[in-house]
Amino acid sequence: MFGEALRDWDGEFLATRFDEASGSWFLVGIHSTVLGPGLGGTRMKAYGEIADATVDVLRLSRAMTFKNAMARLPFGGGKAVLAVPALPNGDDRHGLLERYGDLVGSLRGAYVTACDMNTAERDMDVIATRTEHVMGTTIERGGSGTSAPDTALGVYHGIRAALRHAVGSEDPAGRTVAVQGAGAVGSRLAELLAADGASLRVADVDGIRAAAVATAIGATAVGPDEIVTAACDVLAPCATGGVLDAATIATLRCGIVAGAANNQLATPEDGERLREAGVVYAPDYVVNAGGVLHLAGHERLGWSEDEVRARIEGIGATLAEVFDRAEADGVATSTAADRIAMDRLTAGASA
Repeated sequence: MFGEALRDWDGEFLATRFDEASGSWFLVGIHSTVLGPGLGGTRMKAYGEIADATVDVLRLSRAMTFKNAMARLPFGGGKAVLAVPALPNGDDRHGLLERYGDLVGSLRGAYVTACDMNTAERDMDVIATRTEHVMGTTIERGGSGTSAPDTALGVYHGIRAALRHAVGSEDPAGRTVAVQGAGAVGSRLAELLAADGASLRVADVDGIRAAAVATAIGATAVGPDEIVTAACDVLAPCATGGVLDAATIATLRCGIVAGAANNQLATPEDGERLREAGVVYAPDYVVNAGGVLHLAGHERLGWSEDEVRARIEGIGATLAEVFDRAEADGVATSTAADRIAMDRLTAGASA
């Protein structure tokens, strides 16, 4: 799989550095700079093998190219993975992030980083002491802070658009939504939907966190092994990727899949499997673009808060375009989204 991923990757540049002090690998994948610098978050994670981390950064960087193109942002796609033996804390974390910031700086603006899995605004503050090519620092440091609420807001508008397409009404009231992952994005998404009168099922690998979120919004907490197969109108994956494969798709009991997790499809063929199963799939990189709209709008493009909100709400219209293209071409929604993104990249390359 590792060799195939490298062979098939159509990106521009993969930077790797072994950090001897921590025993970690720094990987930065720049998939495309056609529309602008590669923009994407920094993921910190313990991997079983460096090959797994490399596969991850290649797939994630490509998804960022498509995400930024679909969001009509003047950025290309990039992603970074810090493959650590274990999640560091204190001075060890600070030093690792400084050294990683030096790597980002050495790329001279071809890659702009931000938060992702297991990294937060304070981490971006540390990176910003070594390079200017970073977004999502704390408000105190001049950044726009966490983008998680706006990521959740974009998924919320995506769910409303998917409901409108699937059942003729975008109103979540009375609908059952199963949220997989009760972190910063999943919990906020659950709050938004509960406020609209939806019935929520919430799961997380941290059962205490899932229970706390469920209690706060009047939802039901379920086990992490139960959530994907829960009977519901909408399944919202908001944890790790790869949740939708041949095995899990065969067990789905939902009409719609729309969530914040990146790379929800284990393979490209899983989009067609969802179509054949009669499940409306909202492509992840379309509906989870609220975070990059927040970051780019506030920190690089000079948008007002109202404009940021309007662009995030526009995710619903973009998703409707994807649904229309899928029906017109007779293809899976994931394929339709890829085609629209490629059209925009081609137009950008020829501009």
